[in-house]
Amino acid sequence: MNCKNCHTDLHENDDYCKRCGGKVIRKRLSFKNLFEHLSETFFNYDNKLLRTFVQLFKKPEDVIVGYINGVRKKYINPISFFGLALTLSGLSIFIMQKFYIQHLDFSSLFKGIEASQNIAKATSGTAMEYNSLIYSCFVPLFALISWIVFLDKKYNLTEHIIIYLYSMSLLSILMVITSQLVLLTIPSSYLFFSMLSWPLMFLYHCYILKRIFKLSVGDLFLKGLIALALFFVVYVIISIAVFLIMLATGVISFEDFIPK
Repeated sequence: MNCKNCHTDLHENDDYCKRCGGKVIRKRLSFKNLFEHLSETFFNYDNKLLRTFVQLFKKPEDVIVGYINGVRKKYINPISFFGLALTLSGLSIFIMQKFYIQHLDFSSLFKGIEASQNIAKATSGTAMEYNSLIYSCFVPLFALISWIVFLDKKYNLTEHIIIYLYSMSLLSILMVITSQLVLLTIPSSYLFFSMLSWPLMFLYHCYILKRIFKLSVGDLFLKGLIALALFFVVYVIISIAVFLIMLATGVISFEDFIPK
């Protein structure tokens, strides 16, 4: 008998491969054992996914710093975690566009301001369509800002990317769950929930960075202000670029800004 994963010779009574650790599968695939496998993978307390999820709240440094330092078996790797987050996010976006599209119109916040309404409609539509790509771009952006802020801590840019692959994956999964609950129970509050998610995201990152870099409250406050300032500069640059693209493509025009 050979391992189906690495083709190593196995004994008939082996349950796991002694070389790659793969589980020996003897039963033919059925709905029953497929459900058992999914339950074991996602709902067993001892599995990597749930353990990673819980520890990113309790001891995020154990997951993140551990991976950076070479611990690769204890928790789910950041690429797989991020891939799962993007998959769930894509499913959530599909459900929202299919059943809750009327609650996703941010242009209602700018009543009477035609240009702002046009910008809100265009940006919200683009954000929904390219959600996974935009969310993926946040990881290197936040990592670059973090790397600049924490240059004295001697973590390289790749290691900062690992930090945000873990943190953004966790936050994305939480946002998927909570946004679906909000839309299911109090859909009129979804816009408020969306705006609230940004300060909560900032606070969570303050929490994990404090633990990872062992910062005092004063150091955390100072570096948080620097990070916010850098993010504001980047935000202004991106906003100007988006505004110019909208002008060039005809989404908005200067006439929209003329008082009626």
